[in-house]
Amino acid sequence: MGSLSATHWIIIALLFLVLFGAKRLPDAARGLGRSLRIFKSEMNEMHADGDKDKNAPSGTQDKAAPELPAAQPSVDPVAQAKSDLNKA
Repeated sequence: MGSLSATHWIIIALLFLVLFGAKRLPDAARGLGRSLRIFKSEMNEMHADGDKDKNAPSGTQDKAAPELPAAQPSVDPVAQAKSDLNKA
């Protein structure tokens, strides 16, 4: 009951074809393929960076991450505009 038969897959494919159209499906598949290639290359790069960190001398791993600047409080643009108009 949990698995899909061939007829189920055909019905699903027809629904996709009707919903998205024959022209959009190849473009969507191409975009998905590009995204997966980019994701795979980024994951490989992350693994390579992790391997470099493991092989580095122990003194270089203890560097502290640079501090990020403090977040500025957000200002409501409408309130700021009203304030500027009241000042003038």
